[in-house]
Amino acid sequence: MSRIITLFFFFIAQIGFSQSAENYLEKIRNNEALLTAFFQQMPKGGDLHHHFSGSIYAEPLLERAIAEDFYLNIETMATSKTKPAKGNWQTFSSLKNEGKLAFYEQQVMQTWSVKDYNGSVPSDDQFFDSFQKFETTIAGHFAEGILELKKRALAENVSYIETQLSTIPCDMNVADLSDFNSKLRQASSQKDEKAVLKLLDDLYKSLQKKDAKKYATDFNTNFIAKLHKDLKIDDERFTMRYQNFVLRFMDPVDLFKNLTIAFISANDSKLVAGVNIVSPEHGENSMKDYWLHMVMFKYCHSKFPDVKYTLHAGELTLGLVLPEDLTWHINDAIHIAGANRIGHGVDIAYEANSYDLLRYMAKNNIPIEINLVSNEFILKVKENRHPFTLYKEFNVPIVISTDDAGILRTNMTEQYVLLAKRYPDVSYATIKQYVYNSINYSFIQDEAVKKQLIKDLDNRFKTFEGKFSKN
Repeated sequence: MSRIITLFFFFIAQIGFSQSAENYLEKIRNNEALLTAFFQQMPKGGDLHHHFSGSIYAEPLLERAIAEDFYLNIETMATSKTKPAKGNWQTFSSLKNEGKLAFYEQQVMQTWSVKDYNGSVPSDDQFFDSFQKFETTIAGHFAEGILELKKRALAENVSYIETQLSTIPCDMNVADLSDFNSKLRQASSQKDEKAVLKLLDDLYKSLQKKDAKKYATDFNTNFIAKLHKDLKIDDERFTMRYQNFVLRFMDPVDLFKNLTIAFISANDSKLVAGVNIVSPEHGENSMKDYWLHMVMFKYCHSKFPDVKYTLHAGELTLGLVLPEDLTWHINDAIHIAGANRIGHGVDIAYEANSYDLLRYMAKNNIPIEINLVSNEFILKVKENRHPFTLYKEFNVPIVISTDDAGILRTNMTEQYVLLAKRYPDVSYATIKQYVYNSINYSFIQDEAVKKQLIKDLDNRFKTFEGKFSKN
């Protein structure tokens, strides 16, 4: 990287600082090394579509597993603090003693991330399956992960991260409410929204009696607030906020339990900026319960109208699901759930009445979180197949994000390099607007904090663009 930056300044020196940043960008559109140096130093504002666990690089996770002598399943590359009853598990120390550690280190890196990906398994399986392989190495080490992310953000001129980080406990006993699963799915199969909302109301009252607020308060106070304060995360150069999330593959009662707690948490804490829903959108429960999930968000919004939420929607492409299933996910996320932002939105061209939907997003300032590297790897969607140009054509607010930089082995700089390289009609002024969008459309609740981040961006861009001005 230092050699690229040196090349960048050498090139600037040769042109005598005689042109604007916009003119310079147009000259280097087809030179990836120069683009990388340019965007490495350009202020990039915030990363709004950001999964905490998927953003940690595999190297420190592997180092931790070795240092703490975890068990490794030498067939799947999953890790465990204790030895599971089933499977072929060995400690890292035993692998070292047998002279096999280097071999398995390589296997782990290629399983926990896309490093050296060779297509031996489907790319979406490679991506989504990796989370469960390394999740035990993250538990209890959130501080190290957050500091790693902050350090990397500062190094590439990112001033804000809105990360999806949730450890809300799932041990609230809801076994006595399990009959709601079949009732909710029955009403959902008939698209009977009134019946679903009535069932959710009954379920919500039961969860309140089980003291759902206690779990949210504990998460806010004893995890998020403590971690944030102890690590001194916010300073004059960097700010971080957090999103709670729920898992799409859960059965309705468990998902709604966690969603209720997540909304209470976001409602009661300025550090918890919003709520999200994650896991493969094409999974069995994800598809079966998608409409039901959207109604759940609508219900929680009625209880907590000030809570913001962004939804993974339309992270699908032709061939991954039935063609008719490409026509309604973004529509329902917006028109039923009332999402404030949309994550991915790759299937927008297939959505029913897509032009009307795009106009609605533009008119109502519902941004799309674009993740170029992620969409290329997981869905094989890139360049002119990617709907970026469609969103741009309809003036939908756009923010550029990384998704899971650790697993995908990418960063914010690469997102902008690909943007400039693949879409030459996107001007420097437009790219700069996307950077400001990442702060303006963030879920930061404290307006003073948001204004300060905008002011900081103004100063950063002034310094950056000054490098291209005449002396």
